[in-house]
This record gives sequence, structure tokens and C-alpha cells, in this order.
Amino acid sequence: MIPELIHLGSESAYLVLPPGVHDTNLNEIKKRFAFTPHRIKLFNGFHLGCKSLVTAGCKAIYLNGSFTTNKIHPKDFDACWELQGVDFNLIDETLLDFRDQRAAQKAKFGGEFFMVNSIFSNEITFLEYFQQDRDTGKQKGILLVDCKIPMN
Repeated sequence: MIPELIHLGSESAYLVLPPGVHDTNLNEIKKRFAFTPHRIKLFNGFHLGCKSLVTAGCKAIYLNGSFTTNKIHPKDFDACWELQGVDFNLIDETLLDFRDQRAAQKAKFGGEFFMVNSIFSNEITFLEYFQQDRDTGKQKGILLVDCKIPMN
């Protein structure tokens, strides 16, 4: 279930998920965050990427970014995914294209999909980085998406 968004302080531009990893599914994400034409487009891109990852055997996908805030017009979404069990021969090659600041991913999906254990900077993985608010540096939450539940 997706918890209510919280305010992290005056330095924070938007309401964010409370700290922690929150279990959810695509239906809940769509209902909660796909409420404008632009957000619906971003959600559809995220869903498309998830379908490819799940088909390839991915068991865990995390969703983050301004899409999971109260920002009316988020630029994109950020996601990361577990490698364990993934057959890289079945995955959409775009999800493995990190060239030119992931331009191909942004064009196809509207957001970025990183490998969960990839290093962001200073030995911090993307999974760890996604749990820090960019504006305040404080801990914030992310969503762990159960993609096995079919979409309504």
C-alpha cells in the first residue's frame, strides 16, 4: 500500500513518500500517481519497462523520482531493478542502454531504469541514493513494485 506523502521541511520542494521501502503494485501506482495526461504517459512508459523486466525474470523493481511526489508535472520517473534471475537475452535492449545520459530509455519509456546495485557515486548504489531526498538530504521512501499482479 502506498502511504500518504509527507513534507520533509522547508528546503523540500514537494511532498515525498515517508522513509522506507513501501510494497505496492501497478494498479495502486496508476490510481495514485497517474492523474494527468502527462503522468499517465509516464506511468504507461514505466509499465512497458516493467513488462520487459518481468518477462526477462526480474523479481523486484523499485520506483522513485518526482513521479512519486505531489509535483503536478514531473519530468520523468526513476526506477531500479534487481538483476538476480534476469535472462539478459529476453530483456528489451533499451533497458541496458546507458549511453548519452540514458537518452534511449527516456525516449522510449519516459524515465530511467538503473540496475539496483549500480554505483551512483561515492560507493552509494542507486537503491540507496533513491532513498535520499535531493533537496534536504533526509531519508525518504521508495516503492517496491509487485509487477506479478495483473493490471485492471
